[in-house]
Amino acid sequence: MRPRSRARIERLRDFGIAGVLLILFIALTLSSDVFLTSTNLKNVAEQAVAVGLLATAGSLVIIAGGFDLSAGAIFAVSAIVGSKLANSTGVVEGYLVGILIGAALGLVNGIICTVGRINHFVGTLATSIVFFGLATKISGGALIVVPNQSFADLANTQILGFKSSTLIFVAFALLCGFILNFTVLGRYIFATGGNLTAARLSGVPTAVTQAFTYVLSGTAAGLAGLIVASRTLSVNAQTGNGIIYNALAAILIGGNSVLGGEGAIWRTVCGVLILALIANGFNLLGIDPLYQQIVTGLIILLAVGLDAWTRRART
Repeated sequence: MRPRSRARIERLRDFGIAGVLLILFIALTLSSDVFLTSTNLKNVAEQAVAVGLLATAGSLVIIAGGFDLSAGAIFAVSAIVGSKLANSTGVVEGYLVGILIGAALGLVNGIICTVGRINHFVGTLATSIVFFGLATKISGGALIVVPNQSFADLANTQILGFKSSTLIFVAFALLCGFILNFTVLGRYIFATGGNLTAARLSGVPTAVTQAFTYVLSGTAAGLAGLIVASRTLSVNAQTGNGIIYNALAAILIGGNSVLGGEGAIWRTVCGVLILALIANGFNLLGIDPLYQQIVTGLIILLAVGLDAWTRRART
């Protein structure tokens, strides 16, 4: 295909994603008097934080040719460990160790999938089961409550009118975007996901590159788990149950290919916001939340179908 035609297809996909977000925003503005209030919009942003952290980091994993199904389980382990340490040792120690646990479990995924050469989908599916079991063991199957109100500072501190959790997500998304678009590592990520063999033969450290994305994904999952625990001051082994599917949905809705080699963080953020607006709209309009799953599933099918079409059109 000619470069000009390929560029037109890319623009169509970009405008389509941004267009869906804009149309949804306008529709909710016209449908609800509450939607456009600052309180509601800040609430939408806050509710998007946990999924957004997993989705932005998960985008790098997928672009590099990987697939992380264990982020939800890492989310739970980090939240539980951080909460228990906040009760027994200190809040700061709970934050730090919780995030480090997430990074360490992400590294385990990276080693299994790169050094062990196990299929990424199967490998992280297996580790997700192990990590959820670990979360249940550590928590004893019980709800962990953190009575120390200072533990809530990670999520609820007000900075310039916004909650700290929202600003953390914005900063993390910008960091991921910078890594992907302005660093050598970002070029390695695209090359590894585009053609693993060719990248390896050209000198790209493919194993290290993919392992890095898993560590980043684990770190993001750990941070997200701590933010949710900080927001509610409680956590159990099922806290992260299902969040990975919302994160993957945001990645796919954002037009990032599951086959790797292409994608953009800003598109993932659009996907996160689309999901957040759908959830908020259903709540404001009093629509049965069961229909939300149907709508989300249809949007995912549309996004995956568009990705398949653009790939065929480029060849």
